[in-house]
Amino acid sequence: MVASRIEGIALRGIVGCVPEGREGLEDLARRFGDEAAHRIAAATGIESRRIVAPGQCTSDLAEAAARRLLDGLDWTPDSVDLLVVVTQTHDHLLPGTASVLHRRLGLRKGAAVIDVTHGCSGFVYGLWVAAGLLRTVGGRALLLVGDTTSRLVDPDDRAVAPLFGDGAGATALEVDGGAPAMSFDLGSDGAGAPYLSVEGGAMRRPDLPARLFMDGTQVFAFTLREVPASIGTALEGAGWSIDDIDHLVLHQANAQMIRHLGRKLGVATERTVVALQDLGNTSSASIPLALTAALGPSLTDGARRLLLSGFGVGWSWGSVALIMGPLALCETVVLPGNKCPADSAVPATSAS
Repeated sequence: MVASRIEGIALRGIVGCVPEGREGLEDLARRFGDEAAHRIAAATGIESRRIVAPGQCTSDLAEAAARRLLDGLDWTPDSVDLLVVVTQTHDHLLPGTASVLHRRLGLRKGAAVIDVTHGCSGFVYGLWVAAGLLRTVGGRALLLVGDTTSRLVDPDDRAVAPLFGDGAGATALEVDGGAPAMSFDLGSDGAGAPYLSVEGGAMRRPDLPARLFMDGTQVFAFTLREVPASIGTALEGAGWSIDDIDHLVLHQANAQMIRHLGRKLGVATERTVVALQDLGNTSSASIPLALTAALGPSLTDGARRLLLSGFGVGWSWGSVALIMGPLALCETVVLPGNKCPADSAVPATSAS
């Protein structure tokens, strides 16, 4: 495990973005039958998921979130010194999505950009990378995370089709000598790679489409084996106990798993965030979308002690204990239909 503390970096705001397209229980019922659809929803806590339209990419969702964030903070694009993009569903094989978003957002020529290919642990890993690099680069950073996993799902595979949705999140960071430390714990175990994967490159059969495979039993066992210890290490680095946190925000994979982990850690139900009912598992975007959906008003109102933990594909896991807030904004926007320009995004309350 890698445990570290990063001081002097403040989070200024978070904006999530989801596509307008939605797939719900009625759609699953047409494919799998009404009884099976409701049984899956009861087991996972997921009743609908946001799905990108044809032609929409991860960069479209991330751009919409980033533009709303920059506008809300009154940051000009040329004031951003670092861009970190975390995704497994890049627009192109190359260039990386960070370069695409650098151009589309109009960031200055000298800004540093980096792509990180992580999934469910991606937000915590991205926060660690962005905060650590910002200590060297100085100034301001944008962390953009997002995935369009629905593109990789076989719609007839009931093990994964009802679970995965699309979304993105944008987080603004800034050097601030008075900001409290963030305590991280990160780790990986490549032995888990075969249990959650999409074959590609030399491993992919050219006659078959790229499809997501997941062994749910192995995922659950890995989560129970590694995540509690990671959370304990992050708390220890912060000098906190589990009772000191205001909210536990886990990767939003499955409601039963989230609640089970919360109980295992001794966190009261009301302090464990479950915000996937209408979003599904949005991979790297699940933690920022949970923050904007469930904690937006409280994080703009004041400071909260949070424990964030992401875990999944790789195996990979990352936890961070941090004080977040007050944020200038913490909200979700919706990208309509086939529209890709970011200025077409609207507040979630206007499009629900």
